[in-house]
Amino acid sequence: MAHTKKTTLFASLALCLAAGSAYGKASPEEVQMLGNQLTPMGSERAGNEAGTIPPWTGGITTPPAGYKPGDHHPDPYPDDKVLFTITPDNYKQYEDHLSPGQVAMFEKYDDYKMPVYPTRRSASFKERSYEIMKENAANGELTENGEGVLNVRETIPFPIPKNAYQLIWNHKLKFKGACLTRYNNQVTPTADGDYTLIRLHEELMGLYWKEGNTLDDINNILTYFFQEVESPARLAGNMLLVHETLNQIKQPRMAWIYNPGQRRVRRAPNIAYDNPGTASDGLRTSDMLDMFNGAMDRFTWHLVGKKEMYVPYNSYKAHSDKVTYDELVKPGHLNQDLMRYELHRVWIVDARLKEGMRHINARRTFYLDEDSYQILLIDHYDQRGNLWRVSEAHSINYYDVPVFWATIEVHYDLQSGRYIAVGLDNQDPMYKFGTDCSANDFTPSALRTRGLR
Repeated sequence: MAHTKKTTLFASLALCLAAGSAYGKASPEEVQMLGNQLTPMGSERAGNEAGTIPPWTGGITTPPAGYKPGDHHPDPYPDDKVLFTITPDNYKQYEDHLSPGQVAMFEKYDDYKMPVYPTRRSASFKERSYEIMKENAANGELTENGEGVLNVRETIPFPIPKNAYQLIWNHKLKFKGACLTRYNNQVTPTADGDYTLIRLHEELMGLYWKEGNTLDDINNILTYFFQEVESPARLAGNMLLVHETLNQIKQPRMAWIYNPGQRRVRRAPNIAYDNPGTASDGLRTSDMLDMFNGAMDRFTWHLVGKKEMYVPYNSYKAHSDKVTYDELVKPGHLNQDLMRYELHRVWIVDARLKEGMRHINARRTFYLDEDSYQILLIDHYDQRGNLWRVSEAHSINYYDVPVFWATIEVHYDLQSGRYIAVGLDNQDPMYKFGTDCSANDFTPSALRTRGLR
């Protein structure tokens, strides 16, 4: 199963059938393909010709025996064995199925490896989401500049994607639950592997995902987001509040911070684009959270096509509450023995910085899972055009939603030899989906009250 045969980029059925404006709705013929030739999400239902990618048969619809909400999600494939391991010694055999960033990791680290497992198309969503996806396909449109969406609700807006903007919107708007609390801890190890765990408690209210809401109901507010640093002591008590807007050209996101030393709330106008993320040591920009978020206006976005690639998938071993952070965090990169890679079809989107615009990245290449639109890989390039950073989203199916989403995001800096890993919650309570929340909990005055309690 070396898979050395070159895999060429190919256009999807959706692209072959696309009619009318790239900003327009799917045709009735295309909509009829959803749930038939295509999955309800718009991916190819069939497997590949070689049999190394199986057909989609519904994804995970029933959690493993014994699972209950609140548990760390057990591995539904505990008996799967490693098919082969890609290493610095043999990566050239598999290079046609790797991104430039993955190749760079093999060339930089002698101990880097990718254990490849059987492909399991585990992505799934609620039945309600599947029905609404058909409505969105028939009615959904982009605004003229691609920075907004029209006539969609609750879930993936463009299951028949026709351009790069629609694909990125699918990633940003896939259903994640209307209310969520979680620990989204992060580490920024030194090159020697020394690290301090930064515990981040977060709450999210997704107005777009609230059942029954339309775009008119949410008044351009996509989500409310609250974050508090719980440790280490030097950062504890710092808080962030964000009102994430849907169309950020029409209305930029609004953000406020609370500093415990000053005991006051103030506006934070720079929580966007390439400004550094919270306690990130400059290893992550604001728009790298959730792999990509925010406005797209500084880049020109181009849909390259689809390709079969080895990508992080079904990362239940790294997600396990049996794993300690010391076991996970290693010098140079995460413990690759705990990672899982599979062969999947991915959409490839290339973004180039527009002339006259500012961003630390001159180019980014995104690789999105065809079954979930989760961004799984990103290659980041500096202003000289050199590969700079490599991002991976180690993802699982959260059975209690369900949604296929990252459990750990890791961003490797090839120049410094350091990385930031976000989403480490192995030793903390699991995500709580569907918790009670109110917009009143996400106001600047509520932030002040939280800080003074």
